[in-house]
Amino acid sequence: MNLRRVGAISKKEFIQVIRDTRSLSMAIVIPVMLLVLFGYALTLDVDNVPMVIWDRDNSQVSKDFILNFRNSPYFQLVGWYDGYEALSGAIDQGEARFAMVIPKDFSRLVESGREVPVQFLIDGSDSNTATIVRGYIASVVGRYNERFLTAALRASGMTNPAPLDFKPRPWFNPNFESKIFIVPGLMSVIIMIISALITSLTVAREWERGTMEQLIATPVRAGELILGKFIPYVCIGYLNILIAVVMAKYFFGVPLRGSAWLLFCLSGLFLLGALAQGVLISIVARNQLFASQMAILTTFTPTFLLSGFLYPIWNMPIAVQALTYLVPARYFIAILREIYLKGIGIAGLWKQAAFLLIFSVGAMGLARRRFKKKVAW
Repeated sequence: MNLRRVGAISKKEFIQVIRDTRSLSMAIVIPVMLLVLFGYALTLDVDNVPMVIWDRDNSQVSKDFILNFRNSPYFQLVGWYDGYEALSGAIDQGEARFAMVIPKDFSRLVESGREVPVQFLIDGSDSNTATIVRGYIASVVGRYNERFLTAALRASGMTNPAPLDFKPRPWFNPNFESKIFIVPGLMSVIIMIISALITSLTVAREWERGTMEQLIATPVRAGELILGKFIPYVCIGYLNILIAVVMAKYFFGVPLRGSAWLLFCLSGLFLLGALAQGVLISIVARNQLFASQMAILTTFTPTFLLSGFLYPIWNMPIAVQALTYLVPARYFIAILREIYLKGIGIAGLWKQAAFLLIFSVGAMGLARRRFKKKVAW
């Protein structure tokens, strides 16, 4: 290994990246844009759910019940209607996610302590949102029933007979903010896709421009050429990681509870593997268009769907769960969330780190071997 030759290849690649504004924007600007766009647009939080009401009783008791929904941060009252046809039209046109129908004798039934049939019409076209909305409704109704029961017992001179005092204490994400869960995973997705994409063009570009033959004619070895091309993109990759960490903390308010040094070290393993995968694609593809298509196909789909970024792995079919073990982003997303949310150290992350090491070394070794065969051919 001749370090002078490696340095010369790295210098050439640095100059090429700086001169190519398209590659430079892809490497730095696009990751920032994706982080901002997805960080704000991609959310699992369901709040300000639009609702409409048909209050057939129109009494002080019914208004007090409705006030519980209006004071909730999860609901937003957008209209009052008379008749099922109007309610159905509001839901059909997307003006409301659910409608509440209060019966005529609501106040009389409540004051007599009898069961009250309040009707809730929920838009089930989005099953996940409908399930969450149903849970919110149950929570508001449950609190109303609890207050009403407590007041009735006190009026009769009795104490609250409830034997359990439910006091939930959520760990790691007390306010159940989806951005705390999404942003660390999003960092992994962006690093994987961008790193593989920008390096997938490096060797293919040399073949297209006819400069690869000139490099082959020099004493530069396959390992030196690949390492020389790696170094500039490793620097760019670490710059992206630094920007992502800073934005996560100060832009999105995601706390970093673990070691920043451990985060950067394990990120390096994942970064090297992603870059090596891109170089391997570039060697196999031999033209930039096909290389970029392969890079997107082999990184975007597995990283988004099979890494646990958005969909929990334990909820997938058994066959798909087995397939996720082959996706490097699965392990890196777990590392990021454990470090960010739980402050876990290397003792709890060594298995994921070991897989990333195998992935990086394997991808780099395969790229070097494939390049030597390509040159010999």
